[in-house]
Amino acid sequence: MKKFVLAAVAASLLATPAMAAPQRSDHGPHRTVERSTVVKKQVTRTPQRHYQQQPSRQQYQNVRNWQRGERFDSRYARNYRQIDYRGSSRLYAPPRGYQWVQSGNDAVLVALTSGLIGAVIGGVLAN
Repeated sequence: MKKFVLAAVAASLLATPAMAAPQRSDHGPHRTVERSTVVKKQVTRTPQRHYQQQPSRQQYQNVRNWQRGERFDSRYARNYRQIDYRGSSRLYAPPRGYQWVQSGNDAVLVALTSGLIGAVIGGVLAN
């Protein structure tokens, strides 16, 4: 049985180069003919979708309403600055790790490390 398996492996190794040799065509010993087909495809453009343009920073500032639990981003706050809670009768002392900031006429209590909003008091800083 061992001899039969070895003979089959040897025969397959010898037959491999013969099967890989190029086939000769009817047009001569070394001449091969390649045929190719050209398919013409018509490409049509689909209409582009017009996405709504993002509002500019100035437009966004005028409509920004901060809510508790959101992440505060000072780039979108109008008149952004830190404020002292002692200057207003409606603001209270911020807890440890929080600070009061101004966004327009609103006072926003923001966590220093995460930027999450803890409270929003509207119209406190109106003149």
